[in-house]
Amino acid sequence: EKFRAILVKSLEPKIQMTVKFPLLQIPLINIFPSSTRVFRHRRFIFMASQSYFDSPSAATTDYPVPLSPPLPALSKDIEPNRALTASSKSALFSLSRSHVIFEDEWIIAVNKPQGIYCESVLSSLPDLLNDTGANVSELHLANRLDRDTSGVMLITKLHKVAAKFVKAFTDHKVRKTYLAYCVGLAPKWEKITVKSGHGRSKYGAWRVYAASDAGRKLPGGSLVKDMETSFEVLSVNGLGCFKEVSDLRKDEDVVIVQEKSVIGCDVKKDEILVRASPRSGRTHQIRLHCQYLGIPIRGDVRYEGVYEWKGSRYDSHELHAESLSFEHPITGKPMLLQAPLPSWAIQPLRSQFE
Repeated sequence: EKFRAILVKSLEPKIQMTVKFPLLQIPLINIFPSSTRVFRHRRFIFMASQSYFDSPSAATTDYPVPLSPPLPALSKDIEPNRALTASSKSALFSLSRSHVIFEDEWIIAVNKPQGIYCESVLSSLPDLLNDTGANVSELHLANRLDRDTSGVMLITKLHKVAAKFVKAFTDHKVRKTYLAYCVGLAPKWEKITVKSGHGRSKYGAWRVYAASDAGRKLPGGSLVKDMETSFEVLSVNGLGCFKEVSDLRKDEDVVIVQEKSVIGCDVKKDEILVRASPRSGRTHQIRLHCQYLGIPIRGDVRYEGVYEWKGSRYDSHELHAESLSFEHPITGKPMLLQAPLPSWAIQPLRSQFE
């Protein structure tokens, strides 16, 4: 009775409110016996309905259904330890001239190591630029890389240049290529473009959604957004050849995602090196699309990549930001910035470099 008294003090006549559950419609005025007056506390009603809709078991046709699986149990054990390790490494990290790929008075591009947070790269940059006269208060990350992704990271030195890059990225005027070492079933395609939706519910993980779901609302209020990635196979089980960066969208197959993938990630048979070119810039985009194609990235336990492979454990995913190409925002010259290849990318193509 005391609990009820806290929640139910009084009720204006004729108020009725219904919460919809699967196969049920429960009028709140009938929840308690007639001796108890009905809920009037709006906050309680909101919390009750919100906890229902945030529940993963909520069966409702009002929200789009994700087409990729939830996080594997293994990732919940491994990812926190990886984050702690990266935090320790990042705290001690210091940029050196050996990391610099390109620099002029407006921009600087560096090769970000694996396992280092972007913010640590940016915060260590002033020490590197001490003698250049750069205004460190205007340094800005033009692109971001995941913690365990290595490769080209671009930093602008002036606010006006940062603004130009924001527009260039928004207008898809900056082309990005990545290399990914995947383990799965060797694909039958040589080039492919995947178009899908991308999003996550309020407390969920990033997931692949149908392309037709773009613009629809998810639990928590966020919207499904479109994402598009082109892939090219460079090597399968060490056989292949390194190709110069080119237009991946020529002579390609196109997959417009509308249903769950028929290719599972449980077949761990082949080693595939792919080049990926994301047209959009969604969080974990390449990793999600590799998972959807049945070739998850080695070490990417969040998206079904192998943790142990051929007697070795992989403490990070193997994804490398290979290049950025764009028109220089000040000089107008075409720019192609490329990062040195990591050892895992060179190994399957070793014959090409010997």
